Amino acid sequence: MNREQKALVIQDLKENFSDCQASFLVGYRGLTVNQLQMLRRKLRQNSGSLHVAKARLMKRAVDGIDGFDQMADYFKDQVGLVFAQKEPTTIAKVLYDFSKDNEALRLVAGYFDKQVLGSAQIIRIASLPSREVLLAQLAGMLKSPIAGMVNVLHVVSTRGEKEK
Repeated sequence: MNREQKALVIQDLKENFSDCQASFLVGYRGLTVNQLQMLRRKLRQNSGSLHVAKARLMKRAVDGIDGFDQMADYFKDQVGLVFAQKEPTTIAKVLYDFSKDNEALRLVAGYFDKQVLGSAQIIRIASLPSREVLLAQLAGMLKSPIAGMVNVLHVVSTRGEKEK
């Protein structure tokens, strides 16, 4: 890889860091090409992407980017960067589910909400319900007092009719 190609890789990684809502580092040593392709496909379906580059180039890409430079300590061995463009919790769930099925994939670290996350925190984020489920739960909670009042009024009105 010549100097120009390295500069292009660094520029591409910098753009992805600035455009993404969250990023995750995964260790992929031991995964087959087919498994990596399957992981990339699942990530693409959920507005995510996996990038593999040399650790040295990753360190240069995060140099000077506020917050992301804290992740430089994790750039060792064979690690890939996963960028979440829209829903970080969905990408974390995809990575966690894939790591359960394929032991070779390990969750190393992540960056979300201006914080560096460890693998345990990524697993905690992955266990959160999806946005749609959370919105449905909120709607149910907002609806329950009104539904309770309607039920009480219905019982009171039916008792009044029986007494007549």
